[in-house]
Amino acid sequence: MRIMNLFRRGTAKVEKRSSGSSFTAEIISAREAYISGRRGIAELTATAQSCVSLWEGGFALADVDGTDLLNRATLALMGRSLALRGESVFLIHDDALVPCSDWDLRTRYGRPTAYRLSIPEAGGGMTTTALAGEVLHVRIGCDPAAPYYGTAPLKRASLTAGMLNAVESSLAEVFENMPLGSQVVPFPESQDTDMTKLGSSFRGQRGRVMLRESVTVTAAGGPAPASDWRPADLTPNLEHSMVKETLDAARDAVATAFGVLPGLFNAATTGPMVREAQRHLAQWTLQPVATLVAEEASDKLGGTVTMDVMRPLQAYDVGGRARALLTVTQALAMAKTGDVSPADVAKALELVDFGE
Repeated sequence: MRIMNLFRRGTAKVEKRSSGSSFTAEIISAREAYISGRRGIAELTATAQSCVSLWEGGFALADVDGTDLLNRATLALMGRSLALRGESVFLIHDDALVPCSDWDLRTRYGRPTAYRLSIPEAGGGMTTTALAGEVLHVRIGCDPAAPYYGTAPLKRASLTAGMLNAVESSLAEVFENMPLGSQVVPFPESQDTDMTKLGSSFRGQRGRVMLRESVTVTAAGGPAPASDWRPADLTPNLEHSMVKETLDAARDAVATAFGVLPGLFNAATTGPMVREAQRHLAQWTLQPVATLVAEEASDKLGGTVTMDVMRPLQAYDVGGRARALLTVTQALAMAKTGDVSPADVAKALELVDFGE
């Protein structure tokens, strides 16, 4: 025993620690939620995907000045990532923007300083590290407790997203399992073989007139009434559950969370309503996000970058803009005739938001 202890003196003692399984499960769950985007489950619905497509198309059409890195494909990826995850990360590499599927960051005073990025590849992804100045990181819906992370619109409205998912999942199960169109036809007492033969004869008789002979029997204390041949429908009545109203309200709420007016998806929508929905989406949702993208690009790409979604989407009143242009032109002509100084004209244009 002493000889064995002599050999063990040079080896370091291995320290063993145990951790609870619940902690490990929480870490794995948190990591899975981070990779999946911390978003609501209602993104699987057509309502959410329609709103995401509007974001993607709006960003793909945006006018970008000051850089060539923000091309149409990159802008479309950025719009879809912002709609689904609330943030978008691109690595600035060799005069190109490389999209990242996963990332981890390090902060100082609440500002990112370094990133560990996962870049998707056809044969398997790769991981790299980069400084904050080498990464284009756009985020929306930031929480004051974590301003370096963005939140998706469905995550911010998780209660409504869960309700929409529950309603559509329930309806999918109902239409899959309920006896839709099934009927029960009473028949006088007969043998099981006759009942099975009669039941199978009703299959595939769509559109035909089926005649069956009925007999009067004495059972259960009296003859069978004539109403025995009246079928009973087994299709459940969903009107009393208010499922249609609940589904419509959940869809409208999810569309509103994405900045899309619910009237855009209404079957009775007219042209003016469609234009108002486009203006609302572009002016109050896409353009502020585009301004955040332009600010981040100006900070990281070394130049002044501007981004406009209003003009490409034509999200404005064409007739009102034409009348405004006519009025401004007439006012400029009168100012020129009256020898008004260019500085005064520029100041007047700034007052009505027509100046630089």
